[in-house]
Amino acid sequence: MSLSDFYQTHPHYRTRLALHIRDSMEDIVEASVAAYDLINNEQVRAIIGPRSSMQAEFMIKLATKSQVPTITFSATSPLLRTINNPYFVRATIDDSFQAEAIASIVKSFEWRSVVAIYVDNELEASDDNILKELYKLKTEQTRVFVINMDSSLGFRVLKKAREIGMMEEGYVWLLSNGMTHMMRDNGRSLETMQGLLGVRSHVPQSKEREDFSLRWKRKLEKENRAGDGTEPNVFALWAYDSVTALAMAVEKTNTKTYMTTYGPHLLEALSDVEFKGLAGDFKLINRQLESSTFEIINVIGDEERIIGLWTPSNGLVNAKSNKTTSFLGKRFGPVIWPGNSNVVPKGWEIPTSGKKIKVGIPVNKGFLNFVEIKTNPISNLTTVRGYAIDIFEAALKELPYSVIPQYGFEPPGDDYNDLVYQVFDGKWDAIVGDITITSNRSSYVDFTLPYTESGVSMIVPVTSNKNKNAWVFLKPWSLDLWITTGCFFVLIGFVVWLFEHRVNTDFRGPPHHQIGTSVCFSFSTMVFAHREKVVSNLARFVVVVWCFVVLVLTQSYTASLTSFLTVQSLHPTATNVEDLIRSGESVGYQQGGFVKDILLGLKFSESQLKPFGSAEECDDLLSKGTSKGGIAAAFDEVPYLKDIVSHNCSKYAMVEPSFKTAGFKPSFKTAGFGFAFPKNSPMTGDVSRAILKVIQSKEMSLIENKWFNRLSLASDCPGPDTADLSSNRLTLSSFWGLFLISGVASFLALLIFVALFLYEHRHTLCSNSEGSIWRKLKSLFIIFDAKDIKSHTFKSSAVHNSFERADKAIATKHVIKQGVLAKGACFSMSEEHFRTQPKHNKFGESDIEFVVERQREIKQTPRCKLSA
Repeated sequence: MSLSDFYQTHPHYRTRLALHIRDSMEDIVEASVAAYDLINNEQVRAIIGPRSSMQAEFMIKLATKSQVPTITFSATSPLLRTINNPYFVRATIDDSFQAEAIASIVKSFEWRSVVAIYVDNELEASDDNILKELYKLKTEQTRVFVINMDSSLGFRVLKKAREIGMMEEGYVWLLSNGMTHMMRDNGRSLETMQGLLGVRSHVPQSKEREDFSLRWKRKLEKENRAGDGTEPNVFALWAYDSVTALAMAVEKTNTKTYMTTYGPHLLEALSDVEFKGLAGDFKLINRQLESSTFEIINVIGDEERIIGLWTPSNGLVNAKSNKTTSFLGKRFGPVIWPGNSNVVPKGWEIPTSGKKIKVGIPVNKGFLNFVEIKTNPISNLTTVRGYAIDIFEAALKELPYSVIPQYGFEPPGDDYNDLVYQVFDGKWDAIVGDITITSNRSSYVDFTLPYTESGVSMIVPVTSNKNKNAWVFLKPWSLDLWITTGCFFVLIGFVVWLFEHRVNTDFRGPPHHQIGTSVCFSFSTMVFAHREKVVSNLARFVVVVWCFVVLVLTQSYTASLTSFLTVQSLHPTATNVEDLIRSGESVGYQQGGFVKDILLGLKFSESQLKPFGSAEECDDLLSKGTSKGGIAAAFDEVPYLKDIVSHNCSKYAMVEPSFKTAGFKPSFKTAGFGFAFPKNSPMTGDVSRAILKVIQSKEMSLIENKWFNRLSLASDCPGPDTADLSSNRLTLSSFWGLFLISGVASFLALLIFVALFLYEHRHTLCSNSEGSIWRKLKSLFIIFDAKDIKSHTFKSSAVHNSFERADKAIATKHVIKQGVLAKGACFSMSEEHFRTQPKHNKFGESDIEFVVERQREIKQTPRCKLSA
């Protein structure tokens, strides 16, 4: 069909290909014999075929020796290299490209291992052979299978797998390119392939391909071969394109070339051929067809649904958007898995009968709450118990399959790293115990999620703090807060006096009386018991703001003092690591752990470090102290320290190590305790999820109370955080916002008061009669010190008039004292006017009599004419 179509569209070509057909009988030897016959007897210039890679391996050597190009459209094995075989042309896709596509799928679904099913010989496998291998696979953990073999044998394998229950939920079957294209060959049904995934070379749609398919079907019907298939597969299309390429290359090669040089020239011409064929673009790179896009298909019903694409440049892309994405849900369309399941298989299962795993347990003498090993002296049976064991067994119960742990016991020696290395070496399937998760250990094993708190801390002895100090009332506030509060009391007293002394009789009197009243008024706001009333609006504004500040301060002081006198009964003997190092105090660490390396990194000397093997040893060392051969502090991981403190809460406290050096941040962070599994173990993820379920359930509280008695100790122990005394003291930084508000309010009120006062007495500043600036300021000060008669607080029918006249008298006294009359000024005022007015105590009789006396003197002045 290819030759007929080609020469029909290229009638002007001078050359024509003649086909000599040989049947290899699907046998390697027969294929080699057929090739030898074609080369020697038929004198062929090129060979198209064979079908299988194994047949091609022998034929290629024969063709290379005879310099006859051999073109294959179906031998896809990567072992057939065009570099080593110069006369071998692969007009199909190398399987190594589809291997990359399959690996991308496996990685995308996070399957950690797969089983590759392939044929390594030409022997025909019986059904018994197939079943034997499948039963082996069924007993293994891995549930992801990749089939790459001849389609006839491959579909027999799938059929037997379905019969023994290996096409159910939880299984994954991936078909290679060759099998995927042959799924409908020979009228094969897709019923046995439901839920399968496959990779398939992408063949673009084209009018030429549609026309070829129609003619293909008609040809099969005419030959009564309709059952062979309805659509030509990709290998038929590659065969069609291979013949087309060969015909084009022969036309370009000089037919008169001698036989000995025709092969190389034909090979050169074939390498330069490029055209758009039925299977896509035909272009050879190093005598091999350029890799193309692969379709990811999912068999659903009677349909091969395309759920994604893979390209050499971009990897997996979405079939609809044709865009790359790292999110699994966007990368593929909906997938139906074997067993008609929508749940992505995890890729492995433990057999339903239950798998036994060897679990290593660290043997230690201390901290038996975590792991304790007991041996019955009578039966000699060894049992294991403890907090870590209960967590592990509770997690195993949450797994969807049965796991039977077989415990083995191993002394960790000087370092728990030995146990981790034994998992790496394959001695144990898991390590369960108080194993700390560190980055170094994670290089050899995989850890589950931690089941305890993380981090390294320290415990120190505590001393009783009964607060018998006579100055304990000063402790709730820091020194800067006391000073700032006192200054603001004085400031508010001064501001209130400034606003009130001209309009409020409570703030008038001798200087010492006014000072005492102002200070007393300010401090009395602390208990809201001030006797004096404020009448100025500006003063009221300042006092209201200040009372709010005082309310917050007093309440905070009361709460803090209560805490000092009641809650805070114990305090640690040390909190600063640098002080411990500098003073040469001895500190402890748990033997066999990694904390010693941290302490040495902090510049502790070797002589300062003392190991302890149990909680009892740590208690003994802390009780002695450094002076008696003990320690001043103990460093360890938080779970161990909590265990010690929970049973000795009246003696020790756990504190966060602090450092005086700015920016110094030692590595006190760890990931907590976890269970160790071999690298890439499928159990790691499942056990981690199971641990989360246990931690979030009520069972976790029961386990903690069982091993640490936390319910009974909770009421007796104040907790690890109550020992930090320094953090309870209130500082200025906690209240600077309140002081800022009060200060701004006082300043604004003061500005308004000064502006109003100067505006009211502007005639005094602007008058030329007052003389110098100094005298004007002195006059303003006298007015500022006097009562403001115009204020509403002094207004009444009789009193107001007396105040006004008396005010004029004082003004007259002032004018006379300034010597104005001596300069010839005339003053008109009736003597009777003064005498008939009632005397006022505040001004005093002497002021009025002084003015009257001056009047008499003025009357004697002939220049002035006084009215009655």
